[in-house]
Amino acid sequence: MIEIASGLRFPEGPIAMPDGTFLVVEIAGKCLTRIAACGEKTIVAELGGGPNGAAIGPDGRCYICNNGGINFHPKDGSLLPGLAPDDYAGGWIEAVDLRDGRTEVLYRNAGELPLRGPNDLVFDEYGGFWFTDAGKVYSRHRDRGAVFYASADGQQIRQVIFPVDGANGIGLSPDGRTLYVAEGPAGRVWIYDISGPGEIKRYRGPVPWERGRLLVGLGGNVRIDSLGIDVDGNICVACMPEGAIIVIAPSGEVIDRIAMPDPFTTNICFGGPDLRSAFVTLSSTGKLVSLEWPRAGLPLNFLN
Repeated sequence: MIEIASGLRFPEGPIAMPDGTFLVVEIAGKCLTRIAACGEKTIVAELGGGPNGAAIGPDGRCYICNNGGINFHPKDGSLLPGLAPDDYAGGWIEAVDLRDGRTEVLYRNAGELPLRGPNDLVFDEYGGFWFTDAGKVYSRHRDRGAVFYASADGQQIRQVIFPVDGANGIGLSPDGRTLYVAEGPAGRVWIYDISGPGEIKRYRGPVPWERGRLLVGLGGNVRIDSLGIDVDGNICVACMPEGAIIVIAPSGEVIDRIAMPDPFTTNICFGGPDLRSAFVTLSSTGKLVSLEWPRAGLPLNFLN
């Protein structure tokens, strides 16, 4: 394992750029940061709120899920997330022009539904994007989560899946026909069959609120965060508090478990020659690290 950068303020949403640099959002730092291969850091844009997930869109901009802000507190040299801050006023989706840092807020609501805590996103081949909204957590209650689909031009957005409590990581299968969604607090990954851009097939289960199929429930004290897909269609899920990347086959079988040195191991992406390197955010200790991966990552739409 190689440390690429340190001193980041709860980094997430890593993107391995074609030019060899990296983009991460810093949730506690409220910014989008570019990291050179040597580890040098440059702030691309000051964003406010709590930038949480990031992806490159069809126009080359960096699209960001902003959760609206989270309180953080230091403990034993680490930075730990807490509850919604007093000045929280909702979440949003924004896009950053990487040439000059200009930022455009695209969505704060979907019709009458306000966005609460947008978390992670993935672009499909048509140029639209799926994103999760985890909601906000308070001392005695929390929001219910959901999955939305939106256009990159800021003109169309709709809620597609509800509820997914603590909806977090999201990804697409290699053929683009399956959507994977992480139900964070429960440690479960759900499957949704895609019938068209922003449309899913309605699975009719034994209870009326089911819309998808359970891929895996990891059980025990496992909370899952973001995920990445490899070229074989395996789902690579970051998990807490043990700190690991768990690799799940499309059949639901756990085929690998890679320990990481941070209980808040939150995100994974792929890059490097032939996409055979994994880049992982160790959020509470503020690091971006790399390691060789046994399988190539899946190329992302509009990036690789």
